[in-house]
Amino acid sequence: MNRWTAIIIQELLCTARERLPQLLLAVFVGMIAASAFIGSSARASVAGVYREVVRQGLTTAPNPFDALSPLYYARNTVIYIVLIGALLAIVIGVRSTLRDRQARTADLILSRDVRPSHYLGAKLTGLALFILALLAVSAVINIGCISIVTGHAMSFDDGARIASLYAVAWLFMLPFVGLGMASGICSSSSTTALLVPIVIWSVMIFILPLLGTAAHPVSLLNPVAAPPAAQSGFFAVTSSLVAPLSLGEQFKHVSALILSDPQATGTMTSGLLIIAAFAAAGCAAATMTGRVRMRSELHD
Repeated sequence: MNRWTAIIIQELLCTARERLPQLLLAVFVGMIAASAFIGSSARASVAGVYREVVRQGLTTAPNPFDALSPLYYARNTVIYIVLIGALLAIVIGVRSTLRDRQARTADLILSRDVRPSHYLGAKLTGLALFILALLAVSAVINIGCISIVTGHAMSFDDGARIASLYAVAWLFMLPFVGLGMASGICSSSSTTALLVPIVIWSVMIFILPLLGTAAHPVSLLNPVAAPPAAQSGFFAVTSSLVAPLSLGEQFKHVSALILSDPQATGTMTSGLLIIAAFAAAGCAAATMTGRVRMRSELHD
């Protein structure tokens, strides 16, 4: 077994044993499993109102949910990835490098002929594989739950769209893993290491979309990107500046197009490029740390 493989396996084992990631992992998988049933409950409530309106003779319009696509039940999944999934990525990234600094593992490893970028790259690969496995399991659970709700197996095309959603989700979570690792290396205390990336995440997910569109804060919890800004005035200027930095909105827009949401317009090319650019930047930030910085002590 070479060094790269050994580091990856060790990272996978250590991450799986961490208590806080285990808790977030359970919450994330649980919400993914519940998302289809939550959507089904909302549909049942609306259908009940529709039947009552028909009974009273107030409408003859067909039930809008009769021709509903099974992909409708995956829409809530997008929000759980943006909120819980991103936080999980940050936590496992922070814990990965903090664990080394607390146990002084980096001192031992870097005393050998090992480049910091090689070591950190292997750790990042291990975390990326951990998230990939998590999302693969979540996709299978999501498809199974949707099949139960709809009463029939999901078609190949719809299943491929769900798989594509989770592939983009993996790319979306990578920059947060890198951000967490970089914060764990550079911060002077474990509290700061966890707080800084969470603040950055909140700015990217909530503050930047508000600066660019003045959308109602609650609308940012919808699985579709916030509405476009006004064509004139302050928000017309800020929208063009902050839109590429609003990673959550880019992911929601791409996801809505993948799930064939009728509210989504445009193409997903620019969104995918922005998400990929963030992923590359996050990975670079995590792996380009110097040897001296990795050996710095924590001041808890």
